[in-house]
Parts: sequence; C-alpha cells; structure tokens
Amino acid sequence: MKKLIDQIMRFGIVGVLAFFIDYGVMVALTELFGVYYLLSACISFTVSVIFNYICSMKFVFTRREDISRAREFVTFVLLSIIGLILNEAMMWLGVSVLGIFYMVTKIFATAVVMVWNFVSRKIWLEKKER
Repeated sequence: MKKLIDQIMRFGIVGVLAFFIDYGVMVALTELFGVYYLLSACISFTVSVIFNYICSMKFVFTRREDISRAREFVTFVLLSIIGLILNEAMMWLGVSVLGIFYMVTKIFATAVVMVWNFVSRKIWLEKKER
C-alpha cells in the first residue's frame, strides 16, 4: 500500500506540472492568439502528453520489459487519445452546453482525465509485480 501511495504522489506531481503546461498553453493560445477554445484545448493537451510521457515513464511507472519503447509510446498515446476525447467532450459540454467559463471547465475536465490516465497506464503500461 505504501508503494501505491508513493506512486500516486509521484503521479500527482507529474500531473500538476503537466496541468500547468496544458492550462498555460490553452489560455495563451485562446487569450493571446485568439485560437478557438476547443482547438487550443486540443493543442495544449497534446503538448502536455509529451511532457507527461517522458516524466511518467521515468519517475512514476516501472517500465515493462516485454514491450518495446515504440509500443510503449504508442500505447501511451492511444490511452492519451481516449483522455483527449474525454477532455474535449467535457470542455464542449461545460462551455457550449452548460455555459461554464472554459478556464473553470478545464479544471474539472483535468480531474476526470487524471483518474483515467493513472488507472489506464497502471493497467496497460506498468510492469506487473510478482
């Protein structure tokens, strides 16, 4: 249990840093460059995924030896695409349907996607303990 709590803490630190990258890029693109909020959310999410992959596989999850780095990255990206779909759906629902400001909606979307990311990466990317 202590190992899982430690892993969740490391995942949280990486996640917070990735969130600041994601949120900062989204706000900058939307506010400074006039990019449509759904497009800026997609771009910022993609940028943060690259950072998150590097840090998660280095500091959070124990690498599986039975899959190549290329397959690991593809799996990470596929899981992240599902996260992106969740993020975009919640951004659209929060902003366009419910009328919540996009910056507030992003915080809630991030929390949901963070849970998806941890659980899915733990299942499909982490080395299984014997």
